Amino acid sequence: MKREDIKIGIIRIEGTNCEQESYEAFKRLDSKPEFIHLKQLLKTDCSKDEQRNISDFQCLMIPGGFSSGDYIRAGAIFAARIKSKLGKDITDFINEGFPLFGVCNGFQVLTELGILPGIKHGLSKVPTACLHINDSDRFECRPTFLKHESKGSCVFTKTLKKDEIRMIPSAHAEGKLILSTDKPKKAVKDLSDNDQIVFRYVNEQGDYDEYPWNPNGSFNDIAGICNLEGNVFGMMPHPERVFYRHQHPDWTTTGLDKTEGDGRALFESVLEYIEKKF
Repeated sequence: MKREDIKIGIIRIEGTNCEQESYEAFKRLDSKPEFIHLKQLLKTDCSKDEQRNISDFQCLMIPGGFSSGDYIRAGAIFAARIKSKLGKDITDFINEGFPLFGVCNGFQVLTELGILPGIKHGLSKVPTACLHINDSDRFECRPTFLKHESKGSCVFTKTLKKDEIRMIPSAHAEGKLILSTDKPKKAVKDLSDNDQIVFRYVNEQGDYDEYPWNPNGSFNDIAGICNLEGNVFGMMPHPERVFYRHQHPDWTTTGLDKTEGDGRALFESVLEYIEKKF
């Protein structure tokens, strides 16, 4: 596909608040993003002209925010509404190789849907992971350093080098990834063996560390994971907030000798994947 023909669906509902930055990230790279309210996909309370199908797009993104006020659990209501009528459509979308990106609240939605961690193929009937309340028991908004752990499976980070460190800010209250309550080490090993661990929290020197470097207490410092096929990716930090270098908190001391921010590469990578595959 040509870059200018790639359609990106930015899915939102009440409480979504990071859709504009997500839209702009894709728009600046010459693709065709579109804001899509979930009602348009469900074909309720909207005109026929406003209705959309998941198959209209080559990539879907669920951005950050506090969808439905994060009642019950973060992302639970958003996920339930998707699963009730769009479960088959979204499964077909993923099986056809199209990418699905969830950031912060979007990551929470993907785990509630049972799409991630995706150690087995397909969408599970019940969640097999969750993003729990931060160990600090409060909202954490801070720069976070991420080490790229993927060996090449994730289509959103193929342009990044293994062990490369990126500064991507976090802003969440429920970001502690819990994979298994009885065998967490085995769950992490399975993800690692499958090359599904994409990012882990580190300190400025690139070493695994405790709070505040790991802002939520996520087991094994996991910040982002993908499914087995690598086309579904969820992460807690916000790459759309560091598209440009001047959005980094330290730009006044490090300078602006380069214009690209640390988050831009994720959007470029997935667009390159779509260009080559479809």
